[in-house]
Amino acid sequence: MERHFDQELEDLKQELLRMAGLAEQGVAQALKALIQRDDALARQVTADDAVLDKLEMDVDDRVIKLLALRQPTAKDLRFITMAMKISGELERIGDQAVSIAKRALALSQEPSLKPLVDIPQMAEHAQGMIRDALDAFVYAKPDLARAVVTRDARVDALNDQLHRELTSFMIEDPRTITRALNLMTVARKLERVADHATNIAEEVVYLYEARDIRHQNQ
Repeated sequence: MERHFDQELEDLKQELLRMAGLAEQGVAQALKALIQRDDALARQVTADDAVLDKLEMDVDDRVIKLLALRQPTAKDLRFITMAMKISGELERIGDQAVSIAKRALALSQEPSLKPLVDIPQMAEHAQGMIRDALDAFVYAKPDLARAVVTRDARVDALNDQLHRELTSFMIEDPRTITRALNLMTVARKLERVADHATNIAEEVVYLYEARDIRHQNQ
C-alpha cells in the first residue's frame, strides 16, 4: 500500500513537471510570435492553453482523491496541497502567455515602435525563474527556491524601465500610443509570469522547510 502511495505522489510530481514544461513553452512561443511577427504561432499559443487547463483540472482531481483516500502524514500533506497551488500558478502562467500572444497579433498589424531589447530580457529572466523554481521543487532545494524569490526584483526593474521609455514615446508622439500600450501590456504579463514563479518558489520553501516566507519583503 505504501509503495502504491509513493507512486501516486511521483505521478503527481510528473504531472506538475509536464505542466511546467508547457507553461514555459507557451511563454517562449508567445515571445517568438511577438519578435518574428508570426500570427500563426500566436494563435497556436492560444489553442495550446487548453491542454494546460486540462492538466490543472487533472492535478486537482488527483489531489482530492489522495486527500480523501490516503489520509497523508504532515510532510506528504504539505506536498499534496502545494502541488495543487503550484498547478494553479502554472496554469496562470499559461494565461499570461495567451495574453502576450494576443498582443503579438495586434502589434504585427502595425510598424515596429522600437527594437525589442528589454522584453526578451524580461522573458529570459522569467523563464529561468520558472525552471529553477521547479528544479527546486523536484530536487528538494529550498535554497535555490529562495534565490528565485530574490530574482523577481530584476524583472520588476526591467518592467519599470520599459514603462518609462514607452511613456516618453507616447508623450512625444500620440500616434505611438496604441503600440506603446500593447508593449506595456506584454511587459506587465512577463512581470506577472515572474510573480507566479516567485509564488511557486515560496511554496517550495514551505514544502521542504515548513516555513512561510511570503510577504517578508513587503
